[in-house]
Amino acid sequence: MMLMTAVAWIYVVGLMALTEPSVVAGVMTFVLYCVIPLSILFYLTGSRRRKRKAELKARALASADDKTKTADT
Repeated sequence: MMLMTAVAWIYVVGLMALTEPSVVAGVMTFVLYCVIPLSILFYLTGSRRRKRKAELKARALASADDKTKTADT
């Protein structure tokens, strides 16, 4: 659902950028209203995903260490 909202926002801001009187103003509109806010939003909402991925990696390393310890003994 969030991805669909982001695509719609990109579309709206893209149309806003197209109506700007100059190319520089259009690029600045797109960057300031679309690229920066969406990158912040995706970074903040992705923190939970990154944390979960780090926990899974830590568990995998711990289980691999346990397997090597039992194989050594």
